[in-house]
Amino acid sequence: MKLRTRKFFGILLTLAFVTIYALVVMAVGGVFIVGKGVVAELAFYVVGGLAWLPVEMAIIRWMSRPDAA
Repeated sequence: MKLRTRKFFGILLTLAFVTIYALVVMAVGGVFIVGKGVVAELAFYVVGGLAWLPVEMAIIRWMSRPDAA
């Protein structure tokens, strides 16, 4: 697969993943975390705000791979 094609699919995958991830984290936070105290909410939003990074880094690493010779 060429770099240009990988970037196109990577962008689509990124948009889909971030959208679904945000909705799931918002729903989980609304059901289980809201009202449990400031410390629990802060911890949840810090972890939830950073947990998407490893997946997104893997997608970006895959997108940026050079073309096979």
